[in-house]
Amino acid sequence: MNILLIVIAVIAIVLLFTGGFVSSLNFLLWVGVILLVFAVIVFLVRMISGNRKV
Repeated sequence: MNILLIVIAVIAIVLLFTGGFVSSLNFLLWVGVILLVFAVIVFLVRMISGNRKV
């Protein structure tokens, strides 16, 4: 997995926890969900296509 995807996934998880614990930062929950979905989609497309570059 690309290092960028790992970083995006970690940021998404941190934002999910932060958005869940702090109700005033509820928008972070949605940002975390969007980033996590994006990372999963890119990972699945790369695995299916077999493209290991960028």
